[in-house]
Amino acid sequence: MTYSRLIAGTMTWGSWGKQLSKKEMASMIDFCVANNITTFDHADIYGAYTTEADFGKAFADSGLKRKEIQLISKCGIQDECENRPNKVKHYNYSKDYITWSVEESLRNLNTDYLDLLLLHRPSPLMVAEEIAEAITILKKDGKIRDFGVSNFTPSQMDMIGLRMDIDVNQIEFSLTEHTAMYNGTLDFMMTSGIKPMAWSPLGSVFKEDTEQTRRIHKQLGALKDKYNATEDQLLLAWIMKHPSGVHPVVGTTTKERLQQAVAATKINLETEDWFLILTAAQGHKVP
Repeated sequence: MTYSRLIAGTMTWGSWGKQLSKKEMASMIDFCVANNITTFDHADIYGAYTTEADFGKAFADSGLKRKEIQLISKCGIQDECENRPNKVKHYNYSKDYITWSVEESLRNLNTDYLDLLLLHRPSPLMVAEEIAEAITILKKDGKIRDFGVSNFTPSQMDMIGLRMDIDVNQIEFSLTEHTAMYNGTLDFMMTSGIKPMAWSPLGSVFKEDTEQTRRIHKQLGALKDKYNATEDQLLLAWIMKHPSGVHPVVGTTTKERLQQAVAATKINLETEDWFLILTAAQGHKVP
């Protein structure tokens, strides 16, 4: 697997966020690649099932070759919106639906293959054998190269992994949501050779004003000069220090912040500093 160390998350590029024009989106794609962010994270549901098509049109105007980037997409969530006649939000992992969803993503993204397909969220009704049949066909036909899951627990990964190889699990992982380090998720992935990707890698540090976030800001502020880094760079460096080799999915569309995020890949936190930051998040020393 070859994915960039940082991954560009596209969830807010379209109607769910910045509503970038085709020209702006093409510029963002070019900028990311020029800064060594070559992997783009999608899901069919983003923008109420519209963002993939917006990206596909922009990519066609970017001047880049398909082999220069890696495209990730996710399937399985059936939402209630004007583009889907669903009675209720639910999950669908039938063989026919997975196949149809991938073909829709390929058409929308203007590509012949996905570098990585993820099952977006686990469903109580998923049947591993049926999923495996769909993935086997999609790989045989060259429509996907790697297969993975998103937001799956160790037992759910184990159930699916007995039928087929899982290459990636994309999970929520950050300083303020680091339970994956303690509930066996990252341990299982390391022992199973599953690559972790992290959505919302900055957590709630800049979104909430709580006792926890105030402790974190204080500790990060004390380390900024030592590492010549911003607080968001230190947060990214903190999760990338984990030995599982986490790939953060960075959702910003601000070019300066993207460049700062790339610079964070060069920061190697000292062990005690890593634990100082963890202690600030937890509000107590480790046992």
